[in-house]
Amino acid sequence: MDTRPPQDAVFDAVAELFSTLSTPIRLKIISGLCSGEKNVSQLLAEIDTTQPNMSQHLSTLYRAGILGRRREGTQIFYWLQSERVATLCRAVTTQVAIELGGEDLVNSSERLLPRGLR
Repeated sequence: MDTRPPQDAVFDAVAELFSTLSTPIRLKIISGLCSGEKNVSQLLAEIDTTQPNMSQHLSTLYRAGILGRRREGTQIFYWLQSERVATLCRAVTTQVAIELGGEDLVNSSERLLPRGLR
């Protein structure tokens, strides 16, 4: 029987989420998908990485429930399935930008906004 305080489960879940989001490329993927669904080729055009590396990060985000995916012919399309992750990333990114010298460091077109709020 688990005798830990109930909030420990919350902290565990948040720590796991932060661990999943702890690489810049995953944050870039989330940012890229905030404007809508994209295939791997479209993401590679926006994010400087290799196809195998991109696929590995997409798979991690998919397994974590952050992204959804579908296949159309030979293409796999991804979308942001978790609006709370987009909101969290936007809040943290904006705060860090302010602390680094101003909110203007994050262009409105690059902010991590949930789909429909752009």
